[in-house]
Amino acid sequence: MPTDLARAIDHTLLKPDATLDLVHMLCKEAIEFGFASVCVNPCHVRLCAKLLAGSAVAVCTVVGFPLGANATKTKAREAKRAIRDGAREIDMVINIGALKSGNDDAVYDDIRAVVKQCKKGGAICKCILETCLLTDDEKRRACQAAVRAKADFVKTSTGFSTGGATAEDIALMAAEVASAGLGVKASGGIRTLADAQRMLDAGATRIGASAGVGIVQESQRASLAEAASEKY
Repeated sequence: MPTDLARAIDHTLLKPDATLDLVHMLCKEAIEFGFASVCVNPCHVRLCAKLLAGSAVAVCTVVGFPLGANATKTKAREAKRAIRDGAREIDMVINIGALKSGNDDAVYDDIRAVVKQCKKGGAICKCILETCLLTDDEKRRACQAAVRAKADFVKTSTGFSTGGATAEDIALMAAEVASAGLGVKASGGIRTLADAQRMLDAGATRIGASAGVGIVQESQRASLAEAASEKY
């Protein structure tokens, strides 16, 4: 089992019609395959924390999702509640409208309010930029705000907008945050091993995907095929 790849994947279930049975299955798969985390909506955090207790799989949840348009205090309170319920990773959507209006201080303040709650609660904070809505300059400025606010990761996408992760955006983001040591999470539209490998090669350190099981199984099959070809 290619556990190194699995440990780079947030096993994700964010669709609004996710049932409790699907949440149970998500957690079971996360333990079986050794994913870094399960990424779920806030209403499922407490259940996932219970199901994953004693495992190496973290509970990740989303804040200000998917638009990023909540008030800053609301995002901070949402993060605080999620951490209290058992979340150890918070993926928050930045204030996209503020960024596009040139109000970088508001973007910083928004991120920093969530980061503070994460630091208090021992959780990591990932900032979702929604890159499909941004120019390259806006992507760089968003990364700079995340660095200033002492976030832990920048992340491409919610998966609910007009596009997902691209290798070009990952490379741009990775270059912008490398000196500060932030991670880069690729999410949105990553469905195959080739998709995941393209993002990792571009500089991603984490992958958000609902197709994590299929990606790891594809990697396992490729490893077995390679081993067999070398044998003969």
